Amino acid sequence: MKNRKFIWIGLMLLTCSNVTWSQTKAEQLTSSLQAFYDRDSLPGMSVVLVDAHKIIYQHDFGYANMENSTKYSDRSIQNIGSVSKTFIAVALMKAIELGYFDLETDINTILPFKITNPNAPGGTITIHQLSNHTSGIIDNPAVFPNVYHFDTGLAPYDSAAYKILQDLGYRQEISDSALGPFMYNYLSSKGKYYHPENFGKDAPGLASSYSNIASALAAYLIEIKAGMPYADFVTKYILKPLKMNSSAWKLDNTSLKNYAKPYYKRNAPFPYYHFITYPEGGLRTNTSELSKYVMAMIKGYNGDESLLKSAAYKTMFTPEFSAQAPPKGISLAKRNKGIFWNLYNNGTIGHDGDDPGVSSFLFFNPKTGMGGIFLCNKYLEDKTAIINLLVEYTEEVQ
Repeated sequence: MKNRKFIWIGLMLLTCSNVTWSQTKAEQLTSSLQAFYDRDSLPGMSVVLVDAHKIIYQHDFGYANMENSTKYSDRSIQNIGSVSKTFIAVALMKAIELGYFDLETDINTILPFKITNPNAPGGTITIHQLSNHTSGIIDNPAVFPNVYHFDTGLAPYDSAAYKILQDLGYRQEISDSALGPFMYNYLSSKGKYYHPENFGKDAPGLASSYSNIASALAAYLIEIKAGMPYADFVTKYILKPLKMNSSAWKLDNTSLKNYAKPYYKRNAPFPYYHFITYPEGGLRTNTSELSKYVMAMIKGYNGDESLLKSAAYKTMFTPEFSAQAPPKGISLAKRNKGIFWNLYNNGTIGHDGDDPGVSSFLFFNPKTGMGGIFLCNKYLEDKTAIINLLVEYTEEVQ
């Protein structure tokens, strides 16, 4: 799943400073989103569009919890899948500014254990390669789904839906609970989950393979150098400055009423879950708070240095691969890569996310200074229609 009408709740039309959306335009977007929501039988979803300073459109559909008739809102919290990787990118840039390392640092000079690709033992793995998915570290399908741990005692769930996940390999066969021990056990030759199939066949830098584990490893390097958990580092340098006060990685058992349940399909929820490699996909947040993050990225792209220096944004959003000599396994037909971020050929910058009961998309358009967020509490195999719709509505300066 990783590498893979019913409620009209009112139109929110926001008119702020010099940006105004006509009622007609907002209604048109809401109507199109309603059709998308109905077509894909979504439990709930939320969409926000922003410019650099404010929300210009926001609308919510359906339910965060169908069984309790709890409506989905811009404050409904859910994990956002691989959109979380963009936070690793910002955290990496901050770590570089703090002098912890640079992008070309050999990861073995930081780690308390050594990583060697047994299929290409002569290569050096750099932080840069972790950030653009060319490190040679891959997600072994016999291991990776087991990093998900399901909290089956927290809330009712559909046993048939959960059985589907178990049949797909989500069996909780890994006992590690912390990021560091898992990285050792997966990547060290002495680790209990170590296997040559945890690595690709090519030397670092020569082939591209999207890797959640390699992404989480980049976060672990920050953790080592900062002397604090990655979650605390991101809270200190990103979440708190942006006043994203409800965003976190840990599931707050006392606040389940604020969470959107993850669904296999309507009225068939999965159990809530967390996972060991949480930096790469486990941030729990909502469209209200993600709007602050997208605004910050737009402002940073245009020179604001509240979170990072301008040079860091330039590095983060610079294409990694040339059309003449891309690494094996990657197509540049639709996008290039920055530091974790996707640089789409339509001119936008963003990332999508998928997990059991989760689909998400976050982006901004540097040319128009607008961006958007989409969250829903069901996995969508194809988000193309809604992505294209939101991109269309941010193509013109308002």
